[in-house]
Amino acid sequence: MNLNDKALLVQLSVRQWTARKVDRKVTDEVNASNNATDKAGRYNKSLLPMNEYLADVNYKTGQIRNNFYYNTLPWGMDGMQILPSANYLNFMSDFRKQKNDWEFLVREFITNYDTLVLQAQADLGSLFNTDDYPLASELHKKFSIDLNVMPVPTNDFRVSLANDELTQLEAEWEARKLAAQREAMREVWNRLYEQVVRLNERLSNVPDSSKKDFRATIIDTALDTCSMLTRLNFTDDPNLEAMRSALEGKLVGMDADTLRNDKVLRKDVADTTKDIMDKMSVFMNGL
Repeated sequence: MNLNDKALLVQLSVRQWTARKVDRKVTDEVNASNNATDKAGRYNKSLLPMNEYLADVNYKTGQIRNNFYYNTLPWGMDGMQILPSANYLNFMSDFRKQKNDWEFLVREFITNYDTLVLQAQADLGSLFNTDDYPLASELHKKFSIDLNVMPVPTNDFRVSLANDELTQLEAEWEARKLAAQREAMREVWNRLYEQVVRLNERLSNVPDSSKKDFRATIIDTALDTCSMLTRLNFTDDPNLEAMRSALEGKLVGMDADTLRNDKVLRKDVADTTKDIMDKMSVFMNGL
């Protein structure tokens, strides 16, 4: 399999101002008043207390990171993730939208920054220090978001090497690449396995009185995972596809209320998930 035809490498980079700073003066005072050493603790000061604008940026950053890792797989080399080509268009379309939303929130924060600093002066009292705050005109330099996309490197060494050296380097690189590929596919199998185990635990060996805990989101999440795995299975692993398809086929059209109230149907689905778990365990032992 030519991995370059199946996937790309991606790296997410997000930089932003935290609006937090260690206050050395207060730290020293607290440590001294408690007869503690200098390394006993430190006082981290929030420069903009109760600030919703920056909180919104932080929340969006978390969403972007979560979505990035949900749509990619670990590559284990240079902090990169692998993005299967089949998932490229869906992921990039969503990433561009999320990036635009993030940049809008950053602009909102910077627009209101001077007002927030004035409010911080009132909130922090004697803890306020003008030197802690960058100029509003310079603040945009502390925020950036970018996605680095590149092809999976090949064994094309563009340097002059002796044949035996080149052969050894190529063998080492191929071994690292195969190891990273196996790790990425292990992640795909684990994502499906986690959903199967979760479903089985909720459906099996639980008193009927507890079935109210079986919510529609459990089925929705499992089906979302099944859909995502059609794009993340970049090696076209037929065993994984068989397990994915079996779970999806059992859950499509399934209703959480019916599962809660129909003991026979609930057992049928539980038996199916147990069967899938057992089969997956065999395959996963070889990964």
